[in-house]
This record gives sequence, structure tokens and C-alpha cells, in this order.
Amino acid sequence: MADKKADLAGPGIGDYTELESILPQDYRSLLSPRETQEALFAAKDFIEEHLCRELSLIRVTVPLIVDVESGVNDYLDRDGSRTPVQFHISNDHEKHPIDAQVVQAATKWKRVALKQFGMHPGQGLLTDMRAVRKDYFLDHDHSVYVDQWDWERAITADQRNLKFLTEIVEKIWHVLTGAERHVQKLFPKLRSDRYPNLPEKLTFMHAEDILERFPDLPRKQRETAILQDYRAVFIYGIGWTLKDGYPHEMRAADYDDWVTETRSADGRPMHGLNGDILVWNPVTRRRHELSSMGIRVNAETLRRQLELTNQLDFMKLPYHQAVLNNVLPLSIGGGIGQSRTYMSLLKKAHLGEVSATVWPNVLKEMCRRKNIHVIE
Repeated sequence: MADKKADLAGPGIGDYTELESILPQDYRSLLSPRETQEALFAAKDFIEEHLCRELSLIRVTVPLIVDVESGVNDYLDRDGSRTPVQFHISNDHEKHPIDAQVVQAATKWKRVALKQFGMHPGQGLLTDMRAVRKDYFLDHDHSVYVDQWDWERAITADQRNLKFLTEIVEKIWHVLTGAERHVQKLFPKLRSDRYPNLPEKLTFMHAEDILERFPDLPRKQRETAILQDYRAVFIYGIGWTLKDGYPHEMRAADYDDWVTETRSADGRPMHGLNGDILVWNPVTRRRHELSSMGIRVNAETLRRQLELTNQLDFMKLPYHQAVLNNVLPLSIGGGIGQSRTYMSLLKKAHLGEVSATVWPNVLKEMCRRKNIHVIE
């Protein structure tokens, strides 16, 4: 069981010797570096336009830094293993200083923004979010620099159910597969028998069902195994403790609702109103997470999740008070990794081919040997 516990948090492979064996041996990009830039911005424009259309969103600005005291920054997990970059702004000779953090994600900020921009149920927002996650291991699909389409939509109380979540996920999947067709019309070289397209249909499964099929495997290996049968899956219920005594993956207690009781299609009791989209990457031949999303906590489930994670001290923060006092709208939201999506649509082996950021020399040299063009 030790491997299961180690697999709950801390994304990335964690070892460059292992990474070298994972990166493809005979890789050749289907697009030149210049064509890659043209194609990724074509995909970006398509996805942003169609997400707004499908989900009734408008584009809004999003902060890169937030006030520590606001409580709106995201900690991504519940064990404190990934902490934000923090700095002090002396401001006015320390008369009115601010302690600020670089955002790790805009999850909680977006819910505040729904109220700020006067969004009603059925209306929402889309951000072109940039973040820094300094505690990642830098491999082929994890970077300190994070770019996401972070979106949020106001909902009603009776929409807090799996059926509504599923409908939203299917709309997002329709946008992503549409983007793939769009870039292939512009760049026919992306059509490849070697690297098949995303499937038109997304398979929905609960984390408990996947554990039942592969009870002895840790989480990442379970995901890899299920993607051999279904090349694209949405996994419900991430954060709740499963039958083996571990959650499928750690989830923060104060944004997604992973505690609400639900029912499977055949009537079995389950938990959680959230999940992840994962696909099989035929270039790297590995699991590839594109998106994490969910129906957000209400006052009742926030309190319960903070109790379960021993984080009741968060309740004093302004954001958490706003949820507990029903000041903020009920909502659903998520983040879609931009560079992760470009990797999938443009058939890339490494995040650095579509994202300009910092990489260690050991990784850059490894990529050069394997004919992988990393942007510097």
C-alpha cells in the first residue's frame, strides 16, 4: 500500500533516468516550430470562442497575484506539499504593506468574480489564466509555468448533480474534438495513422469502479490501465476516500465538492460531484490529463470537507466566510490545461514544444538527443 500513498500527490515522474526511457525514441514532430506556433494559436482561438458559445461564458481578466489574507489562492491538494510563491510589497514605506502570492490556480477567485460581474445561473466567465507551481517535478508534461482556460458558471441548487456535471463535460469534450478537426483542416500534416485522433465519445467512469477493476494498482497505474480500454475518460469522484482507504487523488477541501453522496447509473452509492478528463497520448504512450473540474462546494459541503481534512482554521478567511454565509453564487467550474491540450492536438512529445518556460539542462539535453525541439 505504500506505493498507493506515494501516488496521491506530487505530480510528475520524479526521476530523469526514468523520463529518458519514457520519451519516444523515434520522434519527429509533424509540424515545424513556426507551424507549431501558428497551429496552437489557431487552436487557442477556436477553443476560447467555442467554450464561450457552448457554456454561455464571457472572457474576463484574471489576476496573476493575490493578497494572502483573501484566502482565494489555491493549494491544489490538502497535504501542504505544493505551496505558492509569496513575496512582500513594502508599499508606502511599510505604512500600507501587502503580502502577496502568485496564483497556483484561479479556482476560488473565479467564484468571487461571478458575483463581482453580476453573473446569474446559466452565465459564466472564461479566463486566460497564468500561474506558477514551483513544487512540480519538471518532466514532459509538468512545468512550473501553468497556462489554463479557467472557467466558472453560476448554477442553481437543483443543478448540483451528476447529470448536470456530465452534460457540461460533454459540451467541453465537443469543443476539444472540434478544435482537433479545425487545426487538421489548417495543417493536414497533423492527420496521422501513427497518432490517432481523440475519440468522438468520452467514457464516464467513477473512481470507485476503476479501483474495483484494478484493486492492487496505485492511481496513475489504474488510469493508465483504463486508458488501454477507453482512450478518453472522465473520472468522477476524485477526493473521496475509496474502499482501499485512499482517495483516487488528493483534492483541496475548499473548491470541488467531493463529499456529496451520489448514485451510479445502476444505483450503487458513490461520492463526489467532480472529476478529471484523461486521454491516452499516442506520442508518449502515457496517460495525459487535460482538465480538472467540478461542481463547487456549498456551505454544508465546505464545512464537512474542512472537517475531514482538519483544516477548519480556513473558515476564518474571507473567501470561506463568503461560501459559508451563502454570499457567493453556487457554481460549476474547472481548468483546461492549454499547453497540455496543444500537446494532444498537435501530437507533441513534450510540453516545452508548445510552452516557453524554464527547464533544467539535463532535460533540455535529453530532448535534443531525442529530436524534441524545446522552446528557449
